[in-house]
Amino acid sequence: MISITGTGVRVRLLGPVEVVVAGSPQAVNGLRRKAVLATLALHVGRVVSVDRLIDVVWGDHLPATAANTLQRHVSYLRGVLGEPGSIVARQPGYLLDTGPDSTDVQAAEHLIELARRSTDRNEQVKHLTAAVALWRGPPLADVAGSAWLEEQAEHLERLRLEAERSLAEARLSVGEHAALVPGLERLVRQHPFDEHLHAQLMLALYRDGRQGEAVATYRRLRDSLREHLGIDPGPRLRDLECAILRQDTAIAAPAPVTAAPTLVAAQLPSPVPTFTGRATELAALDALVDRGGAVVVSGTAGVGKTALAVHWAHRAAVRFPDGQLYVNLRGFDPAATPTEPTRALHGFLEALGVPVARMPTDPDRMVSLYRTTVAGKRLLVVLDNARDAEQVRPLLPGSPNCLAIVTSRDQLLPLVVTESAQPVPLDLLSPGEARDMLVRRLGERQVAAEPAAADDIADRCARLPIALAIVAARAATNRHFSLAAVAGELGDLDAFHAGDEATDVRAVFSWSCRTLSPPAARLFRLLSLHPGPDVSAPAAASLADVTGQAIGPLLTELTRANLFTEHTYGRYAFHDLLRAYAAGLAEEAEPPGERREAVHRLLDHCLHTAHAADLALHPHFSAISLPPPGAGVLPERPRSRSVAAAWFTTEIPVLLAAVPLAARSGFEGHAWRLAWTMAGFLHRQGHWQDWLGTQRIALAAASRIGDQAGQGHAHRSLGLACSRLRRYDEADDHLRRAFDLFTDVGDDAGRAHTCLNLGQLAERQGQHQQALNHSRRALTLFRGTGNRAGQGYTLNAVGWQEALLGNYHSALVSCGEALRMLQEVDDVQGQADTWDSLGHAHHQLGDDRRAITCYEHALELFTQVRDRYAEASTYVNLGGSHRALGDLGATRTAWRRALVILDELGDADADSIRANLEQLDASRLH
Repeated sequence: MISITGTGVRVRLLGPVEVVVAGSPQAVNGLRRKAVLATLALHVGRVVSVDRLIDVVWGDHLPATAANTLQRHVSYLRGVLGEPGSIVARQPGYLLDTGPDSTDVQAAEHLIELARRSTDRNEQVKHLTAAVALWRGPPLADVAGSAWLEEQAEHLERLRLEAERSLAEARLSVGEHAALVPGLERLVRQHPFDEHLHAQLMLALYRDGRQGEAVATYRRLRDSLREHLGIDPGPRLRDLECAILRQDTAIAAPAPVTAAPTLVAAQLPSPVPTFTGRATELAALDALVDRGGAVVVSGTAGVGKTALAVHWAHRAAVRFPDGQLYVNLRGFDPAATPTEPTRALHGFLEALGVPVARMPTDPDRMVSLYRTTVAGKRLLVVLDNARDAEQVRPLLPGSPNCLAIVTSRDQLLPLVVTESAQPVPLDLLSPGEARDMLVRRLGERQVAAEPAAADDIADRCARLPIALAIVAARAATNRHFSLAAVAGELGDLDAFHAGDEATDVRAVFSWSCRTLSPPAARLFRLLSLHPGPDVSAPAAASLADVTGQAIGPLLTELTRANLFTEHTYGRYAFHDLLRAYAAGLAEEAEPPGERREAVHRLLDHCLHTAHAADLALHPHFSAISLPPPGAGVLPERPRSRSVAAAWFTTEIPVLLAAVPLAARSGFEGHAWRLAWTMAGFLHRQGHWQDWLGTQRIALAAASRIGDQAGQGHAHRSLGLACSRLRRYDEADDHLRRAFDLFTDVGDDAGRAHTCLNLGQLAERQGQHQQALNHSRRALTLFRGTGNRAGQGYTLNAVGWQEALLGNYHSALVSCGEALRMLQEVDDVQGQADTWDSLGHAHHQLGDDRRAITCYEHALELFTQVRDRYAEASTYVNLGGSHRALGDLGATRTAWRRALVILDELGDADADSIRANLEQLDASRLH
């Protein structure tokens, strides 16, 4: 058998179905299990649907438990293959993921293709001999009974016959006629009417000096064809008989060809035995195996670039029969300078058999000799740990049949641009891959015994392979430690050290940082002060006190070095271990005062941008006053509602982290103001627990500095959040405290808003008259402040509460006036609320067509401002009007849309909508 893949797994189908792991055959017990494995192996690398598998395996004899039985068969096969990820569940079925040439069918097809491409007859013989040797008997010999698999067996038999014919042709061409005769005699007995095989046997016999036997072979075939089929041999065979009879020189044996001994380079280092995961990246490399050119595998320090490249190179080695070259370019090695390209070329040329005396000293001539030597060859070149594109370019083979894999912490964009190198970026392991890595290193039993601790280790290691390897080594060498105890040690970077620089996470990270320019290194340190989870370029500019033009190149430098990742367009982040490393550097290099100023600039940026975005969404309602931003701060200015809503959607995780950062850093004013700016967005999105949490921090911060206005805003917002969460007593207490505080500081707008909110709270508790009284008082206060938007909102509240009290015509008047006022000031949120109120009044008056029109206006506007809860509520109301008109299909559609939103928000109202839909469906059945 030819060399197996680096994973040591091969599925053999060209004979009885079996698995070979690390050279040792593994039994596959059971006809059905063999059929499942054979079907997956014949589609290796492609998804086979569950339905297709069931049809192939069971056919017309389908048991009721087929799907469950199939799952058990797959689980069993994973155990036989020895790798949890060898069979991947992927919709709509399963995929065998064992890499290129991991089945004997793949290997045979590849060898046959190599022979077809080659113009060297000796090479053809070598490849075809290896291919034919892979057949161990009739293909799929022990999975009889499946029509599809029997068809595949017939196809594989035809493939074998074609390979044997081609091999005979190639051996005849290099003068191996005598040795060919026994094999050809066997083949013609198996295929008594095959004229091609008979022609090859006749030619082999003739060239071996056995002219009479050659003619006798022809005549036996002629007689057999006449007797059984009633035909004569074809003209090609008749012509060959005539040529033999007249001893035509055109069919004489060729002069023997002696193949020169070939030195095949095999420089790959050993693969990591516990390599796991990376299915996406391996598939990307598999797809490029025949493309030629270069591939750049880039990623942060310790992410496993070399492990991936070497693992794949071993898997794909059979596809590169002329050799595999490897060099460590030491681009980020603390103990050595980067390898000079000429030194690497010298090693390559030696491996390729070039005598030292022939090697030029001129670098350009050396590159030329290297590319001349590899021309026409099929070589794999692994250029590991490259520092930059200039180090790599001279080492690229230049031959379209060769593939170069380059690994680097740098993205090597110049290679992608000028050499058309294909980028394969490598990120942190997924949670599943991280756990699999621990299983491979510690064993299934230990990980299964403490699954939560294993996941904790993976999280504390940031799912970075080098960190996981260090921690797994500690656990493996201290088996008496529980995984929980090991996880508990991982408090800082000191835990990620295994005895030398190559296994010290700090040292590994430092090798990347040494390549940075001083401004980029400073930015890297300061970014550790950002609360995460990611940062925009404008925020980074404010943090570092650099211009908008200067920040782009600095972020590019960090991302090219893979110290920072642009995980989505314009959003940058680094993983927790790099953050901890950067924070340590910041404490060492940045004075406390400068670190505090950087945090101040960042909070100023967040506050002023969030305030501008909130004003864009509600330009005429209310605002708080802000102190001016500090020097070096470049706030963003969202100018439209859509841009402002999109900004909040993207930045809300950052803002949620910025509030506690401000509170614990001594910026209490920023803490309560930031909480205020995001309250409306959290409300509209239904993030009520986040709303509650930020406002509690805001209240504590404002209280610490004795800021009564800040306390008032925090109490009011807490009242609204508690009301949404149905904690009505708490809501009432917070709102009354807010009213008193606004009274103390003389804030009539604050008092008006709070009265309006007290009315909403009373309405939620069914106290409609009390709600109306609060709303009328709020209207008086808003009129005193001259706030037209506030008056519009409050008139809508008055109209809504009038409708709830049964005064529908009065409600239409109040809401109509509110709508005109809100349209004048272009307040979209208020207009949406009012259209919904008008729809309710029309519905109660029996005018459901007009109600539907109102609800549709409301939905259009709620979508603009992204008020998810109000959108769901309006869909409920819309469904009610459709039901009143007898349109149950439209009712169902509206309520289902409402249910989707409420389920996403985790709102308790979802249950009542679900019950309404069930009742609707039940009524349709009856």
